[in-house]
Amino acid sequence: MPHALTSSIFCFLFSVLCLLILTETTKAELVGWWRFDEGSGTTAQDTSGHGNGGVLNGDPQWVAGHFGGALEFDGSDGYVDCGSDPSLDLTAWTVTFWLNLNQNKDYNAYLVKGLDAAENYEILTYGDGHFHFPIMFTDGSRGYAKAPAGICIVGEWAHYTYSYNSAEGRRFYKDGVLVFEDTESKTPRASTSSLTIGNEQAMPRHVNGIMDDIRIYSTALSEPEILAAMEGGKGYPYALGPDPKDGALIKSTWVTLGWSAGDFAVSHDVFLGEDYDGVSSATRDSEVFRGNQVGTFSVAGFPGYPYPDGLVPGTTYYWRIDEVNDADPNSPWKGAVWRFSVAPKTAYDPVPADGAEFVDPNALMLSWTPGFGAKLHTVYFGDDFDDVNDAAGGAPGGMTNYSPGSLERRKVYYWRVDEFDAVATYKGYVWSFTTPGAVGNPKPAYGATDVGMNVTLTWTPADYAASHQLYFGAGKDAVRNADTGAPEYKGSRALGVESYDPGLLEADGDYYWCVDEVDGQGNTAKGPLWVFTTGDFLLVDDFESYTDDDAAGQAIWQTWIDGFGIADNGAQVGYLMPPYTEKSIVHGGSQSMPLLYVNEAGVTNSEATMTLTAPRDWSQAGVGELSLWFRGASGNAAEPLYVAVSNNSGAPAVAAYGDPGAATVRSWTQWVISLQAFADQGINLSNVDKLAIGLGTKGGAASGGSGTMYIDDIRLKRP
Repeated sequence: MPHALTSSIFCFLFSVLCLLILTETTKAELVGWWRFDEGSGTTAQDTSGHGNGGVLNGDPQWVAGHFGGALEFDGSDGYVDCGSDPSLDLTAWTVTFWLNLNQNKDYNAYLVKGLDAAENYEILTYGDGHFHFPIMFTDGSRGYAKAPAGICIVGEWAHYTYSYNSAEGRRFYKDGVLVFEDTESKTPRASTSSLTIGNEQAMPRHVNGIMDDIRIYSTALSEPEILAAMEGGKGYPYALGPDPKDGALIKSTWVTLGWSAGDFAVSHDVFLGEDYDGVSSATRDSEVFRGNQVGTFSVAGFPGYPYPDGLVPGTTYYWRIDEVNDADPNSPWKGAVWRFSVAPKTAYDPVPADGAEFVDPNALMLSWTPGFGAKLHTVYFGDDFDDVNDAAGGAPGGMTNYSPGSLERRKVYYWRVDEFDAVATYKGYVWSFTTPGAVGNPKPAYGATDVGMNVTLTWTPADYAASHQLYFGAGKDAVRNADTGAPEYKGSRALGVESYDPGLLEADGDYYWCVDEVDGQGNTAKGPLWVFTTGDFLLVDDFESYTDDDAAGQAIWQTWIDGFGIADNGAQVGYLMPPYTEKSIVHGGSQSMPLLYVNEAGVTNSEATMTLTAPRDWSQAGVGELSLWFRGASGNAAEPLYVAVSNNSGAPAVAAYGDPGAATVRSWTQWVISLQAFADQGINLSNVDKLAIGLGTKGGAASGGSGTMYIDDIRLKRP
């Protein structure tokens, strides 16, 4: 009894101690907000409440802005001096503003805290339209980063966001879309010099353009917060800033969950569980509801709290915070589902990564992160999966790295680490990597998810290969252990035929495949096992396959035919010079299609057309919707967006987006079209020949304007 009482008191005191030492997540603080709505006078008011109002110098003009008023700088002598209050000296920040530039030049200094080469933070552009972000650090070094050229476009209203903290580095957004980031991690140095808007102190770097709604926050904002600022509102009703961060891995059996409260919250509903769907759909009547509270932190993994016996190593937990204000009719505001995982008992995070390719065989050092509580580690290494998987009786050691010695080129190697925590041994996963010259570059990539059910597999052959033996199936062990007599064997392929169409696959399934290489003497080398997971869609085009090799017919404008040489078609697909695809403004993957339109001088529409090779049958796999993502810009002419589908004969069927100003939409937007809309216009969905995307009025009407749209991730979806 005394022992039990002592244990209870200890647990209680330890829990209380944890609560005392934990602090709530710091709420993103607005330290400067210059709306430029005054319309006259020589002072720009700071509406953040910090008193950082600015004095106008030179002759900036009060003009109409994106929201209310704005200031226009003429590029010669105008700027705003906002003083040097300590609230503006920051080690983490977010700077946001609207800009309509009159001239791209060297330089436009939009916002600078400090003198040149001694700045706390700074954002400016060069004449080619790229932004750069120098920072002086406490160690005396100067960090200097540049975003890609061409981001800043003359005559276009656009919203720009620049954030920094030592955990995430620099991040830069245009119209709420991330276009640049780095991994800088040093601490910025304070500056006693003034904050200036429209120029850099003692430097002729005056802005030539209109600026509006400038804000500075003392933290790096999340993307939802950035979007809220971009829309001009101060209030954001949802919980944000999860701690641990969404997707974090923790190394303890207890956790304190923290978050930043939404702007209107009075209290918070907490949900925590081990099932994503259960947490996502939970109500106050659900088992995963953990209570309503005023504070912005919640403990789990201690007696008296959720999971009183502790969190389980190797388990992923999901949590959600709904913001509550009974006086507001919009309450509660349902939060996003966040997740964290507890480190497993097994070893993880191998270096090289599982499935790594082109690993240097010379002086390689293997390493890993030890499993939860591990004290000793036993390494098994070889070039045969079964030997490594079945090995036992190795000598344990205390180091978390291992040198396998000199390795051969053109080979697949396997390794495993077993962990011992003084109580039990935990057998590790078998990891693999290849050295240069081996078969590789699988597409879909190793571990890929959300792959179309109509995927075609491709790979790069080993440099010694004369032919290939392909294995494919839904069973991991069946594919790994298959020989040429097994149903998973899909036949031999000659060198130069590095692709395989497995046919229509099941939705949401795991598929495994490997390619064994056969050399000129008939010797077979077993390849690594690859895996991918399908989604529930047929892929039409994700724009990832295009390259800048137009000689090989791989340029985007060689598949999507635009208006080149066609008098009544104002479309241009891709950029005139490589890279032809858009690399920064993308919805998924690493590329999107830029579609430039010029509906002027008698041209009424701009259209890009792709002749389909697959999928042509739009009636299979239960699909019923065509989905695509598009994004415009505020500087675009407000043109309607349409999709046209046609068979190899007959008139096309046309579907128009509901908003006739779709070209001005500044964020990625999904457009879902029922396939029945095309069938009702006479299209045979079992044999679709062409897909076209256009802007303007198909069939002829009044001329419009010009701009650039971005298209990505075209799919056929199940309803």
